[in-house]
Amino acid sequence: MSTLRGKTLFITGASRGIGRAIALRAARDGANVAIVAKSGVPNPKLPGTIHSVAEEVRAAGGQALAIQCDIREEEQVHAAVAATVKEFGGLDILVNNASAIWLAGVLDTPMKRYDLMTGVNSRGTFLCAQASLPELMKSANPHILTLAPPPSLEPKWWAGHTAYTLAKMGMSLVTLGLAGEFGRKGVAINALWPKTIVATDALNMIPGIELDRCRKPEIVADAAQAVLVRDAKSNTGKFFIDEDVLREAGVTDFDQYAVDPSKPLLPDLFLDP
Repeated sequence: MSTLRGKTLFITGASRGIGRAIALRAARDGANVAIVAKSGVPNPKLPGTIHSVAEEVRAAGGQALAIQCDIREEEQVHAAVAATVKEFGGLDILVNNASAIWLAGVLDTPMKRYDLMTGVNSRGTFLCAQASLPELMKSANPHILTLAPPPSLEPKWWAGHTAYTLAKMGMSLVTLGLAGEFGRKGVAINALWPKTIVATDALNMIPGIELDRCRKPEIVADAAQAVLVRDAKSNTGKFFIDEDVLREAGVTDFDQYAVDPSKPLLPDLFLDP
């Protein structure tokens, strides 16, 4: 299988950035996409809503369902999954993209930020999987793909932003556990992480990052598509890196993904250069 045509995807955090890019890439294949996010109305600081992305998905050739949902809320997540199944007749793919970030040390991390990251990142990933798995296991080729890094206990990735690393690595550990439990049942459960920092609107709220030294979200979207068309039974429990996936798929031109091909790229967190 080399296309997502006819497949139904449930993508969290899909109102902008990487989630939006994955939705549009799936739409070009002719997929059905549930666009799941909190952003129901425009935000002057962060452009994009579930409704604007739904319009883009339809224009790109896919079917869309915009669902306003806070993935920290159990009832909302179960309702969103049920609405997706009712609209499209089933569920084939869950993409855990939603994530909160706060890059600060222990003394500069308010507990409300800690709770937000834990609730969205690790708990939200677990909850969305828990709600989706009964439907995914009815699919012929079910996948869960989580935007999370390879697990690491190296202190350098924890010092300076312990709360964020704990929440993000929580997503990675949930992936490990799910793969161990459901991989044997035919569900592909993997993670995907960018080799370099990806230019998203959320980065504008983090000082000091040079956006012209980043890649565009489309590189992660293309890598996600390449993973999600694989056979679920023989591809599970892996921590993929976007560039490696695309090289394996035959991509050789990576300048197309750079914001400015003339500038050196910034490596993402949790990966050595």
